[in-house]
Amino acid sequence: MFFIYLLIAFIAGVALASQSAINTQLAKAVGSEPIIATFISFSVGTILLFFVALFKADLWQGLTALPHQPWWKLLGGVLGALAVFTTILLAPKLGITAMLFFIIIGQLLAALTIDHFGLIGMPVREVNITKLVGLIIVGLGLAFYFFGDKVMAFIKG
Repeated sequence: MFFIYLLIAFIAGVALASQSAINTQLAKAVGSEPIIATFISFSVGTILLFFVALFKADLWQGLTALPHQPWWKLLGGVLGALAVFTTILLAPKLGITAMLFFIIIGQLLAALTIDHFGLIGMPVREVNITKLVGLIIVGLGLAFYFFGDKVMAFIKG
């Protein structure tokens, strides 16, 4: 089952990169306005999720629980909108690879902190030396991918 979860995460990564390119083209089509493209993207997603939740879950029961939740539990939607807006804004300026490089570094550092301390109600998954070394290797690999051509050009003189 763990392998299936890893596969789903991999597919989500493919979707994020594809979404950035698709939404960038949508922004171009709506007057080069990233905020409008973000709005359209979230609207389409909201409509789809409404129907999926309506037929596959108890949507109304879930909605009735909403007023009893603390405000900060709604920040996921705000952060999601900010993330999509950011990818639409930055993908044409930085390129998808460079943009995702910095997004991945930010995600890994935030995830490390959340996991290690069990923040935001997540279970504690302490960071040990092997996990830290693995994370450093990933970071070095990303850095080499991003800066490797410049380093090689510098070395060649």
